[in-house]
Amino acid sequence: MTDYKGIKGDRVEYIASDPTLTSAEEGQVWYNSTSGTLKSLVQLKAWSAGSNMNTARYDVSGAGTQTAGLAFAGSTGTRSNATEEYSGYTWSTGGNYPISTQGAGAAGTQTAGLGFGGSTYPPLQNRTDTLEYDGSSWSAGGSMTTARRAISGCGTQTAGLAFGGFIPPNSAATEEYDGSAWTAGGNLNTARREAEAAGTQTAGLGFSGYDTAISNVTEEYNGSSWTTVNSMNTARSDSAGAGIQTNALAFGGYITAPTAVTEQYDGTSWLSVPSLSTARSSLAGAGTSPAGLAFGGYTTTQVANTEEFNSTIFSPATGAWASGGNYPAATFLLAGAGTQTAGLGFGGYTGPTTRTTTTAEYDGSAWAAGGALGAATSGLAGAGTQTAGLGFGGYATPLSANTTVTQEYDGSTWSPGGSLASARRSLAGAGTQTAGLGFGGFPTSSATEEYDGSTWSPGGSLTTARAGIAGCGTQTAALGFGSGPGVITEEYDGSTWTAGGNMNTARNSLGGAGTQTAALGFGGELPPGSATSATEQYDGTAWSSAIPMGTARYQFGSAGTQNAALGFGGRSPASTATEEWTLGSSAAGTASTLTTS
Repeated sequence: MTDYKGIKGDRVEYIASDPTLTSAEEGQVWYNSTSGTLKSLVQLKAWSAGSNMNTARYDVSGAGTQTAGLAFAGSTGTRSNATEEYSGYTWSTGGNYPISTQGAGAAGTQTAGLGFGGSTYPPLQNRTDTLEYDGSSWSAGGSMTTARRAISGCGTQTAGLAFGGFIPPNSAATEEYDGSAWTAGGNLNTARREAEAAGTQTAGLGFSGYDTAISNVTEEYNGSSWTTVNSMNTARSDSAGAGIQTNALAFGGYITAPTAVTEQYDGTSWLSVPSLSTARSSLAGAGTSPAGLAFGGYTTTQVANTEEFNSTIFSPATGAWASGGNYPAATFLLAGAGTQTAGLGFGGYTGPTTRTTTTAEYDGSAWAAGGALGAATSGLAGAGTQTAGLGFGGYATPLSANTTVTQEYDGSTWSPGGSLASARRSLAGAGTQTAGLGFGGFPTSSATEEYDGSTWSPGGSLTTARAGIAGCGTQTAALGFGSGPGVITEEYDGSTWTAGGNMNTARNSLGGAGTQTAALGFGGELPPGSATSATEQYDGTAWSSAIPMGTARYQFGSAGTQNAALGFGGRSPASTATEEWTLGSSAAGTASTLTTS
């Protein structure tokens, strides 16, 4: 055995409270003397799938943030005037760009966007047009001095920066926009087109592109002149970017073919980070380096793919997932109840159209067969415990329709309970067998019903109707989260739902465990049909990121508490995997060194 002091030459620091979770603390190990917990800090960086754009296109222009993105113009094979807005969950149609163009520069936000330059066809004509977006429609701004396409842009609607592009030849010209007119700025050191940009008008960053070949040149702008700084690791053109001058993200582009390579700039050097899932060029970017957005582009044809980049700082000592015993069969759209050491799973699909009556009981290490449900049912909700379980709603056989059926489990046998007032599936459950709560569901519903052990009665409606929502807590202190506009959290006090803190990752069909003030949300679907492993903890006010599940999935069963949760089954593909979440426990006594083997 080797102790931490022997490895690092230092003892673990004793502190009364945790340090601020920033990248400056990454890799640190400390002992929290207040909680009696040994902790460390790591940073997780990853791309995950978002919803596809409505219009697949390349040479698309982008602005805004990861949860409020803006896409406009581009090419579908012919030039486009389509505008779309991203909510962090789905794309919706915005006001059309006044001209059908591609290769335009972009800056600003979803409600104060700026588009400029680009080209129209036929005939091929470079543009000086500047257009301003107010969140619903575009209006004309002051024209650029130099008409060009494949231009780069950053900044805001009232303080925009445009540089480079193709006239022909490649351009080094820089122009600054004040909200009404463009004026000349300092020229780039390397004239190029198809470069990417990040930052502001007075602290801009230009990188990649094409001069006489694909480029890795990086330049920084101070509001009057450009300075060449450290080059990117991978030369490319037609890439996308996000962030600021001292913390930027570059992704995708063209080398000898479309690439997925992603790099992060810290103000001095470029570092390699996880690649995009889909290699592509001529895509657009938005957001920040810790929370970036990539959309559209070209593979062998135009694509609609959206991906979200997240860089999260967290302490592994706050919890971790570990594999448990496999569920009896690969099952999805099943329900869960109970705890991590006395879990209950029931119903679901074991094939594309095969619903099951299977009930399984978990003892903390293995699943055993329980009593069969009265009817094979998928998409039902669960509540209660392993010996006093509650299952209700869903899509049933032989009814082959949404059902109002409620069933009660006594640890060996299911028996009928009182029927729901409204038939629905993919609803959420909370509470106990004698004080249960059901809410949301499909057809998309805001309905809430309360169960007293024999009869369901109406409760207060959700603020936002949705299906695939997760739930936990009790009948008088419940929590509903995810689905719909997939970051929304609502809290129930026994009569009324009110807004809670939004989740960090938008998703539906996720797992939930815990209470209203100490909840865990994990996994889920990032439409359309891609799974996430993201895990978040709720403290009654805000969600914070935690270590992801080992298996990305959605439509799975869940149970337990924030300290000890259980996730099992799910898809895609259909899975038997069981995972156990355990929150870092307080150390017994005092510890002075971290020991490793």
